[in-house]
Amino acid sequence: MARKKSWRDMTKGQRIMLVVSGAVNMALLGAAQRSIGKTPDDQIRGRKAIWRAVSFINFFGPVSYFLFGRRRDAEHAGKGAAAVKS
Repeated sequence: MARKKSWRDMTKGQRIMLVVSGAVNMALLGAAQRSIGKTPDDQIRGRKAIWRAVSFINFFGPVSYFLFGRRRDAEHAGKGAAAVKS
């Protein structure tokens, strides 16, 4: 069985990639959680509690929320555009 690499065993490039990917993951998680909290229930497909839980899955959760969890219907888009113009 292969031994896991420790921080000391990693090259500088591997360390940088680990830190950057962790920062991107946390940024996506924060953006998804904020969006879920601010978006009205009728503009989210499914229940908010489920999307909050799904968003904690590394990278895939927040990305899936932004791709599939938010409604982009013409009806809802019209409401947002009208609110911005006012």
